[in-house]
Amino acid sequence: MRLRRSGSLPCTGRLERQLRRGGFGLIAGADEAGRGALFGAVFAAAVILSEERPVRGVRDSKQLDPGRREELAEHIRSRAVSWAVAGVDARVIDRINIYQASRLAMKQALEQLRPPADYLLLDAVPVDLPVPQRALIRGDAICQSIAAASILAKVTRDRAMREWDQVYPQYGLARHKGYATAEHIRALERYGPTIEHRFSYEPVRAVTPRWLAWLCEQRRNGPRESGRLWD
Repeated sequence: MRLRRSGSLPCTGRLERQLRRGGFGLIAGADEAGRGALFGAVFAAAVILSEERPVRGVRDSKQLDPGRREELAEHIRSRAVSWAVAGVDARVIDRINIYQASRLAMKQALEQLRPPADYLLLDAVPVDLPVPQRALIRGDAICQSIAAASILAKVTRDRAMREWDQVYPQYGLARHKGYATAEHIRALERYGPTIEHRFSYEPVRAVTPRWLAWLCEQRRNGPRESGRLWD
């Protein structure tokens, strides 16, 4: 089956309708959130939208303010045929790299769908599943199912960052969501990285040797002060 070129499409359900006409009934969109962050897991969501219970206003999560994302996420969860969210933590990201971790998170979210999808629409990257699929450049901007997944992934990750902010308040995670803002870099330089930071990322790696030396010195000389490396 031949789909129209994606670059000319707005964020609608047109791709899903074309696929349904081609015989597919359970079309899932999948997307991730947090690839560029210095802290925490990368999250991915998968969504099979309902043809009978559409969600109005779905678009790329980056184009929506936080309140609207939360509102749409609630509608998506209540009206979708199926949805799921998965996360891959910083230690796995450091071990296999962020590209592979993003693919893994998307695969895990898709595997949780009940009923399972029979066709996958993915944002930019393919996944290792034996299901017909298409990876679309800027899929969250042009495909409604992918956009819905981007909203769920973003809302879930933002909520996780607010929770982590209660554990590590000195980093400002609730404000910058773990991204490489000036505030975050200053906090890394002052307090060092936590165990939830991504050590394979250059801004974290750049401050790590100094803080490892400090930790060794603290261990030699007695208890380290609270709030520092890996508290």
